[in-house]
Amino acid sequence: MSGPAVPTSNARTAHRPLRLERPELTGGPWRRWRDVNRTVSLPLAREWLERAGNLDNLRIAAGEAAGEHRGPVYMDSDVYKVLETAAWELGSADDPDLAEFLADTTRLLARAQRDDGYLDSAYDVKQPGQRYTRLVDSHEMYCAGHLIQAAVAAHRTTGDTALLDVARRFADHLADVFLADEGPGLDGHPEIETALVELYRTTGEERHLALASVFVERRGRGLVGAHKHGTRHRQDHLPVREAPAVTGHAVRGLYLEAGVVDLASETGDASLLDASERRWLDMVAARTSLTGGLGSRQVGEVFGERYELPPDLSYNETCASAASIQWSWRLLLATGRARYADLIERTLYNAFAAARSADGRTYYKGNPLQRRADHAEAVGDPRCRDEWFFSACCPPAVTRLVASLEHYAATVSEHAGVPTLHLHQYAPLSLTAPFAGGRIGLRVETDYPWQGRVAITVAEAPEGRWALALRVPPWSARTRLDTPDHKDVAVTADQDGYAVVEREWRAGDTVVLNLDMAPRLTLPHPRVDAVRGCAAVERGPLVYCFEQADQQDGVEVDDLAIFPDTVFKEVAHGDLDGLGPAVTLRAPAVAVSGAHEAGLPYRTLGGPAAVDTARPVTATAVPYHLWDNRGDGAMRVWMPLYVGDTVEGLRAVQLEARNAQ
Repeated sequence: MSGPAVPTSNARTAHRPLRLERPELTGGPWRRWRDVNRTVSLPLAREWLERAGNLDNLRIAAGEAAGEHRGPVYMDSDVYKVLETAAWELGSADDPDLAEFLADTTRLLARAQRDDGYLDSAYDVKQPGQRYTRLVDSHEMYCAGHLIQAAVAAHRTTGDTALLDVARRFADHLADVFLADEGPGLDGHPEIETALVELYRTTGEERHLALASVFVERRGRGLVGAHKHGTRHRQDHLPVREAPAVTGHAVRGLYLEAGVVDLASETGDASLLDASERRWLDMVAARTSLTGGLGSRQVGEVFGERYELPPDLSYNETCASAASIQWSWRLLLATGRARYADLIERTLYNAFAAARSADGRTYYKGNPLQRRADHAEAVGDPRCRDEWFFSACCPPAVTRLVASLEHYAATVSEHAGVPTLHLHQYAPLSLTAPFAGGRIGLRVETDYPWQGRVAITVAEAPEGRWALALRVPPWSARTRLDTPDHKDVAVTADQDGYAVVEREWRAGDTVVLNLDMAPRLTLPHPRVDAVRGCAAVERGPLVYCFEQADQQDGVEVDDLAIFPDTVFKEVAHGDLDGLGPAVTLRAPAVAVSGAHEAGLPYRTLGGPAAVDTARPVTATAVPYHLWDNRGDGAMRVWMPLYVGDTVEGLRAVQLEARNAQ
């Protein structure tokens, strides 16, 4: 079974995805997420497609029901993402009910599709005759892109072509319209670019690749149309080879980048790939939250300026986390560099995992790194979870990624001329796939991310020499590797970020990677003004947070400060308040009460001490991805460092942070 991104044999990529033969997640968070996805989130999503009117809109478009179109113009896209979820789930386990849902909805789409291939209920029902007249906001091709991705997933997991036929007809229609001269313009929401490349990879139809190229090359030439937030918001301010940084609406920008990399891989256009890598590096260096979240401003859902990363007001949209993973995965395939898998891991275990509640029923649209007590009472705040939304892009974005997680675990390459299997993400799983002229079977056993021991057993091996490459995360200060020859050695990653073991493998051979999971304090870049003088706690791939539910009675999270030399004690839990396994961290801290001059929350330099009282307490931190499952209390990731009661002490901390960079 192929995954979401499968370059052709002629594509210029350093790595290729595995063709998995019904992989199995055998434990850990990934298995829990998948189980919740299948038993709770997906049934709930199907229910909401009925309740919110998504399916009724299509029935009206098909002439099978009466009424008015409900919801925003991109309602069809939610249907397609749920269909894609169902398809990936069917790739891991048989489910007659899911198969029937996929088949029934596909038939509905075929009936709603126009004779020329066009398919969009919002325009067919609400604005017939106005196709492609408001591309800046219409989402027509955005919806088409999600249809194509669902169709590709259904074809790859079930072999059925019914949904693929619908998608191809729509793509052919788009090629007829937009390959002629300049066509009507460009969609204001990129997404179709990456979908068209994947359709080409599936069908071999050159026009679909040509159309993706046209949409990428025309970007930045004013063809999207006027918008109140300007051309930057729609990534239409500069051609893609010239844009120095990601900008504008975060989700739009990230989807566009995925398409740019896909196109570069298939055409061999190094300038496209170089430009996308350049923007990725800038994004990571100056526009990414510690959790991997992206999009600094809720207004406009946009990337902010460099180092504009407020913990409480950052939007960090859930869809942006999913899109970031898709972009980084394509860069990983193209270049073979572990840094892209590093960001996938950070985003997956933190910003993305926190977006859905532990029970699988509710979601965030925005994912802050701090919530004060009064935030919890805000009605309609996107930083509060809900089952579904009027603009419901995020819930099915979560479900479709979770349903395909195993495809992001490993790739294959020729490493120094030797067939190599690269393991990028560590989760308990069992996989088999064609490899090196034979078949490979691997079994990964680990309690990751709670423990750093990862045992990889070769269950089936092709003949001859081949290599196993294990990603060494940059946060692991002391990494050791126990090889089949029983050589327990310290590990230094190669230039791409992997520890490589090459040999003639036999069934039963086991490699054990031991990663350093010691808790660590992380300081922000001194230009991240919002959290100067603060530190965050990390352990392994997990960002930790201080949630009100875990603190001592009478201690408010917003009064806590930690010491620069804090040593955290690990407290292993078999089950954290019903949320599953976790490792909790505890350390000495202080609860401070600030003093200031009457009337204003400020004080004069040289005046009374900044701290009125400071009493010793024990601070407790839990993994960020588990927050907000036990009540609506305050939470914060970035904690003030307590170095005394003077301004000079705080300045010293800031200088220390600067010197640490």
